Amino acid sequence: METEALHMAGEIDFSLIALFARASLTVQIVMLMLIAASIWSWKIIVQKFIAYRAARAEAESFDAAFWSGEPLDELFETVAEAPQGAPEKIFVAGMAEWRRSHRQDGGLIAGAQARIDRSMNVAIAKEAERLNGGLPFLATVGSTAPFVGLFGTVWGIKVAFEEIAMSQNTSLVVVAPGIAEALLATGLGLLAAIPAVVFYNKLSSDSDRIVGGYEAFADEFATILSRQLDAD
Repeated sequence: METEALHMAGEIDFSLIALFARASLTVQIVMLMLIAASIWSWKIIVQKFIAYRAARAEAESFDAAFWSGEPLDELFETVAEAPQGAPEKIFVAGMAEWRRSHRQDGGLIAGAQARIDRSMNVAIAKEAERLNGGLPFLATVGSTAPFVGLFGTVWGIKVAFEEIAMSQNTSLVVVAPGIAEALLATGLGLLAAIPAVVFYNKLSSDSDRIVGGYEAFADEFATILSRQLDAD
């Protein structure tokens, strides 16, 4: 009898598609949610790698132009109408406020330094928000996907035990498929969560370094303008 049961169990299709097709509707919904979350997470990950690479290239290009010795007024005239990258936007924000802080007689309006710093900080905050867009989703998937998968597993095991009770048969043929279908949900939860957590940490660190570069540039630019303010 045991040999026959093992032979019948060996004939059961345990492929992922078959396990999904045999699962209950609730477990199928859980699996689809986890698959969708995993696909969306990978979409965000790829987009962020591309965006961060472009941000670093823009920063390197602008740094070369900024420290090339070209007069800042000429650089401002070049990039003011259509600043392309974050460093240009930060530079334009500070330089525009610098120009607005001059009266018609050439004197400076009081509080110019604070306004310049505030303008650049606002520009940095906008760029930081853009860089960090999508990362909260990765954090959410990383923290919740295992529990969603576990819910699917618990529900699947519940259904499997109900089928065992109704059939009054505890053989491997009856037990194995239901348990396998239930465990697939946990597997999908981990499959979605692990990359999300790993790349969330990696991308958050990269974003912090890029924003730190923006802040360092803003401090250097503010120092240059501060010297000019003191000279005036």
